[in-house]
Amino acid sequence: MVLSRFWLVIFISSILFILFAVFSGRFYSVDYVLNGKKDDPILISESFKWNLPKEVREEIKNSNSNEITININPRDADTTYVLKEKTVLVYSGIQQSDGLLMTAKNSLFDLILPLMAYLAFFAGIMQLLIDSGATERLANRLSPFFAKVFPQVPKGHPSITFMTMNFSANFLGLDSAATPFGLKAMESLQELNKDKEKASDPQIMFLCLHAAGLTLIPTSIIGYRAAANASNPADVMLPCIITSFIGTLAAFFIVGLKQRISFRSGLLLGVIMGVIGAIFGLLFYIGSLDLVQKNFFTGNFSGILLFTIILLTLVFAFKNESQFNLKNTTVFDSFVVGARDGLNTGVQIFPYVMGMLVAISVFRNSGLFEVIASWISDGFRFIGVNKEITDSLPVALLRPLSSSGSRGFMLDAMNQFGPDSLAGRLSSIFQCSAETTFYVIAVYFGAINVRNTRYTLGIMLLVDLICVITAIGVALWFF
Repeated sequence: MVLSRFWLVIFISSILFILFAVFSGRFYSVDYVLNGKKDDPILISESFKWNLPKEVREEIKNSNSNEITININPRDADTTYVLKEKTVLVYSGIQQSDGLLMTAKNSLFDLILPLMAYLAFFAGIMQLLIDSGATERLANRLSPFFAKVFPQVPKGHPSITFMTMNFSANFLGLDSAATPFGLKAMESLQELNKDKEKASDPQIMFLCLHAAGLTLIPTSIIGYRAAANASNPADVMLPCIITSFIGTLAAFFIVGLKQRISFRSGLLLGVIMGVIGAIFGLLFYIGSLDLVQKNFFTGNFSGILLFTIILLTLVFAFKNESQFNLKNTTVFDSFVVGARDGLNTGVQIFPYVMGMLVAISVFRNSGLFEVIASWISDGFRFIGVNKEITDSLPVALLRPLSSSGSRGFMLDAMNQFGPDSLAGRLSSIFQCSAETTFYVIAVYFGAINVRNTRYTLGIMLLVDLICVITAIGVALWFF
């Protein structure tokens, strides 16, 4: 219900803002909101040639082409004049996001189709885990811990294995693997859900923990910082880990209090302390490496572990081939069956993803997001918050809505202020310390047709806020 109302509010308010901007003269054309492409120039006016400033007319006259670009204000995008037969089109600024129709198309070709490929492969691997009996063995071993966190999940239930694989993939920064494992976990938990259209307590707990995004090695962020020529691309790794870990603990305790889970467990405390010890142990090891060794380690660690997981799954399936024979199938046929289920899941979630993305597209291209972000930044400046912090806030504000959008703001902050500035580093921490909340809810609940998400959205946004506050504190502490 909350997600539906949010979708309606941003869609309706964005359209009203666009219509107001057109009739008030702020927008010249709304075509880019419908059909434009990200980073394309925006048409702001059309004029007769003789109405242009004299210096512009002279440049057009002396130009060998019908197009000239003039940098009128160094702080803004270049202004481009394109000569037609009797008029001149004036473009300035760049489009923040693909237009509505382009987003609808790209959500299929650039997002869902690749996601379906990932889902097919990893769903096939998961089917091997199921048919070989690996899920049952792993679930039985992990049940004592998961019984404390998910008391409504029976001992040895397959969802325990899928949740474990999802958390592990997130921990290693393997987004392409985390989503298939997470969707399988939600489907498995849905089997235990008595009200199929209403999110269950275990589903809410799992999704909030997943969205907190605890990541050990933020490889993509390190790569972006390296491309921006940061002096030490990996210097944000520890702040990212600390921020995402605090976000994960916050999600666990907030949801746990809501669901009245008992925290008086030596096992829970032992696991938490074990995770903390493992994190700092690995960080201590990475800190002992030189720059070349560190880049080699962080660049290969996650990939090697993913290959290890796949290898162990295949070897276990081979050793337990008799289990497949009992089910009148083979290892490869089992993989194919799982892959087919993954494709079906991708088809099912497409409308949910497309509906959310087009609303966010209109929201960004309308200019309403920039207005809101400007108000918030001005408010922080008014109370004396460091300007470098307010310069990085657009990343934090857009992160729950759009991963690509917030990534664009992060790259812009690094280009404008430098990757080693507080704004550049803080933008990187914002980007890696939380998930794309609305996308995650649309995908995971859409896959199982849950319409009532209860308090999931509120808690996930609260955790996002905690991550933002933590990131600012950690960044100021470290840098």
